[in-house]
Amino acid sequence: MKQVRLLLLAPLALAAFALPSVAAPQTSSPQGWKQTPKTDSSRGPSTRFTLTGKFLKPPHGEISNRPALNVDCGHSRRAGSSEGRFVAGNLFVGAPLKIDYVEPSEIHGTSYYPKVKVRYRLDEGKEEKEDWTPGADKTSATFTKEALEKMLRAKTVEITMESADGSEIAVQFDVPDSTTLETACHTDVRKK
Repeated sequence: MKQVRLLLLAPLALAAFALPSVAAPQTSSPQGWKQTPKTDSSRGPSTRFTLTGKFLKPPHGEISNRPALNVDCGHSRRAGSSEGRFVAGNLFVGAPLKIDYVEPSEIHGTSYYPKVKVRYRLDEGKEEKEDWTPGADKTSATFTKEALEKMLRAKTVEITMESADGSEIAVQFDVPDSTTLETACHTDVRKK
């Protein structure tokens, strides 16, 4: 009879050891700049920093991705320098943007430059207006190093533009600690 009791108790003892311990719930890490190494035959190795945002006023239609800021930083072209440099900055919206053709300051023939009219607000500051160059796919726009430096000084950036159908698109980015990006792109984000 004792052998039978041991056989019945053995599975209970094994089950007690096999039960997983109750762990504290995991918290998600705060969203930050995601780094991806890139290699371009003309520019050499670089790093792409990507920050995803959210739509405050989404474009009409189906959009599969969230808006994103992509910043490419490369190595300095000066020999022996360990400093990084800003290569490119792009805002990806994922919907066709309204393209305006702007007359250049000096006219050489009949050429006009395609531009995306952008308004952006840093934190609760005054809205700034700029013309950014559209991407080849016309669902993105390129911004300057100066615009990037302004954005990195803020905690929140709201960017507004028009879609190709004339509706307003508004996106927001919560800017995390950007020390790694600032070093990689050799940006100056001190208050001006």
